[in-house]
Amino acid sequence: MTGLIDKPLQGIRVLDLTRLLPGPMATMHLADMGAEVIKIEDPGAGDYARTMGPVRKEVSQFFIAVNRGKHGIRLDLKNSAQREELLTMSESADVVVESFRPGVMDKLGVGWEVLKERNPKLVMCAISGYGQDGPFAQLAGHDINYVGLAGMLEQNVGPDGVPALGNLQVGDLLGGAQAAVQGILAALIGAKATGKGRFVDVSMTDAVFAHNVMPLVAVNNFGRTAPPGRDLLTGGVPCYNVYRTSDNRFMAVGALELKFWEACCDVLGRPDLKSRHWSLGQHVGGEDAMTVKAELDAIFAAETMSTWTERFAAADCCVTPILRADEAIDHPLFRARGMIEHKMHPTEGEYWSTGPAVRFRP
Repeated sequence: MTGLIDKPLQGIRVLDLTRLLPGPMATMHLADMGAEVIKIEDPGAGDYARTMGPVRKEVSQFFIAVNRGKHGIRLDLKNSAQREELLTMSESADVVVESFRPGVMDKLGVGWEVLKERNPKLVMCAISGYGQDGPFAQLAGHDINYVGLAGMLEQNVGPDGVPALGNLQVGDLLGGAQAAVQGILAALIGAKATGKGRFVDVSMTDAVFAHNVMPLVAVNNFGRTAPPGRDLLTGGVPCYNVYRTSDNRFMAVGALELKFWEACCDVLGRPDLKSRHWSLGQHVGGEDAMTVKAELDAIFAAETMSTWTERFAAADCCVTPILRADEAIDHPLFRARGMIEHKMHPTEGEYWSTGPAVRFRP
């Protein structure tokens, strides 16, 4: 696979002052695309992620997971000489990324107005919970707050009706990391075209809200969101749902299109259910949809996950097992794509790592 890898951001230099998850993940994506990323930490504890979770040898696996491919230095920005060192570095940098609360960089003497005087082509990205202005700008927050305020968490409920916390941090990773990468790349193109850099204001809550498409569609159509767990993609139809197997595992049925649902029904031995599909008039979240779901509950509960996986393997109707992370590591999909790396490091020890999320070919 290495012969297919091309890195379009070679020659781009990024100064990364971020901590924890969103910013480090964003700059790691840039590093994976070829950028030179210099991670700048304070001389004390540094990035809090270093000690979040069990520390193996020197740092946590969390820190390792989001800081691949970066160089690291320590600078005390309250020290005038070391602050000047950062300013000098910014003159030859293309991007500066920070995740402090709004105004902190200005107080440290390295805010946008100062940096762009040093380097007019510079792109500066500020990742924050609620943006650089507005009534929440100075408030602290975490992923749970961002997805809660944006109307996303209310739709993500468990069987008891209580909002369930997924182990994919949508606010941090979609709202923070991906939105930052998007904004940075757009600003870099603009800087190349015009010779002028830009300040990129990333609000994690704004980004989640902007991507909360289906609930917003429901509001426009019906004046309110669907009841949690009863919309088209949240459990309101049997063709797009999760089913427990006899060994207490689960299958993901994503047969949203009629042709996939029909193929799914054939595998399940229930061709009589083919006509009971949302595209044929079945009410989403309605009585018939829930009745058919109950029938599928009973069918899937009769066999193990591995049995159902084998039966659906040749059907190509969007039905797959729900894997644990350790099982995903061994799955041929990720092995064949080169997404799994087994590493031995003298200080970090033995660990698994993913490959880059995006690949390029010349």
